[in-house]
Amino acid sequence: MTTGQISDPFPLDEDADGADGPHVLRRRAERALQAVAFDTIGACYAEAFPVKDGQLACGRRLLERLEPGDAVLDVGCGTGDPTVGQLTAGGMRVTGIDLSDGMLTRARAAHHPGPHAPTLHRIDMYDLATERADRAWNVPALGPRGKGTFAAVTAFFSLMLLPQDEIPTVLARVRELLRPGGLLALGTVEADLDHVPLPFLGRELRISGYLREDLERVLVESGFAVEERSGYSYAPASTSLPPEEQLFLCCRRVG
Repeated sequence: MTTGQISDPFPLDEDADGADGPHVLRRRAERALQAVAFDTIGACYAEAFPVKDGQLACGRRLLERLEPGDAVLDVGCGTGDPTVGQLTAGGMRVTGIDLSDGMLTRARAAHHPGPHAPTLHRIDMYDLATERADRAWNVPALGPRGKGTFAAVTAFFSLMLLPQDEIPTVLARVRELLRPGGLLALGTVEADLDHVPLPFLGRELRISGYLREDLERVLVESGFAVEERSGYSYAPASTSLPPEEQLFLCCRRVG
């Protein structure tokens, strides 16, 4: 298991788009620290968030719209509970990605029954649909050659780990991996935050969020139509975490 270190053949100051500079080093360092945090959180996450009604409801809506054997990408799959397991059991060909080795180790050890075993990869979501998916992470199916190959993408509470100015970039790259008319199921916490450091299960994470109108605007500007939306008031099973309003949106790629 790694400890959040990110090594790849690119120069340390080179980004997926060929940009370089201190901001790239800073972003990579922050992402590495996030990975370390989730390596250590492990089972505590499931204990703090045992109820996943909104996430499961989104999964059911996807299964109603997809065909058996369709390819689905789960961005920030964590331990695989519940989305990888739910969609695999529903007959989908699931690819899960995460940056935390600790989470992926748990996901690989879990039993996910279904006709197609899920595939799990360690990769930074920021590098999806770029050459770095192949050259840095050795996952060519999630680079440029994977464009248009997924019927659906899920991203539950993963985009909120990015600063707001990176979220449209990742949404655009997710859109590239989706086939025309492909589906996006998104879950997040409603909050007007931009990469704010907050305590989370004994660690500090930088969290971003939107008010729902702003989130829908970002999605539309990124090439998605929002078809369904729902909100859930949620009180984590931990006295150190405040109640939150969870947002779930079912979207479709436009164009």
